Amino acid sequence: MSDANGTNGANESNGVNPEKDLSASNLPGQRGQGGEEIRVQRGMFGAENGGDTSGYGGLVRSVRLPGPASRPYGGWFDEVADELEGALEEQGLLPDNAVEKTVVDRDEITFHIEREHLVRVARTLRDDPALRFELCTGVSGVHYPSDKGRELHAVYHLRSITHNRLIRLEVSAPDSDPHIPSLVSVYPTNDWHERETYDFFGIVFDGHPALTRIMMPDDWQGHPQRKDYPLGGIPVEYKGAQIPAPDQRRSYS
Repeated sequence: MSDANGTNGANESNGVNPEKDLSASNLPGQRGQGGEEIRVQRGMFGAENGGDTSGYGGLVRSVRLPGPASRPYGGWFDEVADELEGALEEQGLLPDNAVEKTVVDRDEITFHIEREHLVRVARTLRDDPALRFELCTGVSGVHYPSDKGRELHAVYHLRSITHNRLIRLEVSAPDSDPHIPSLVSVYPTNDWHERETYDFFGIVFDGHPALTRIMMPDDWQGHPQRKDYPLGGIPVEYKGAQIPAPDQRRSYS
């Protein structure tokens, strides 16, 4: 159960944590079978080509995204999930049609939302009295080239000042159709954040009032924080030494 400040577990007294409630209803859910494998990375730095000068070229590592959690999620996570599901059902929207999966990882909860329902879910989280996520602190872009069919992700960070809680909404889109509804109509402070994500990742936020570049020049080609963006640069002279551009340096694998 959560206290008045929305924290997990019991209140602290004199800097000492009392015994926590470890009943089955209050234990966090488990990750889904080790998460979802999206690629196998070889070598220390993941470079596919070039000679290995690091000595770690033989490393093989599975790259996984956290899988869906099972109930109970633990603490107030279940309260938020239950209230959100109930509020969506009252609007005639089946929760399973709006929420793709719920991930609990590193004591944080993320709701993966189908993009066509993003605006309705965000407005519900903002307006429902039991939820009251009044503040969106920004949107982060992520590019997973190996996550086929959903390579581009937008991650929204929502804060409830009323209940002192923090959750995330995550939405995905394919490279071939990089469109996600804008949340500026729900959280106006997302204006510049969505512009920055568009600028660096190429995610098109439909309905944004003025979706233009914000950091790069208007005529810049491409989106420089995508993982498929070509590496380049110019040589730099530093204390008499010539440092080659990144695309001209020795490759490490």
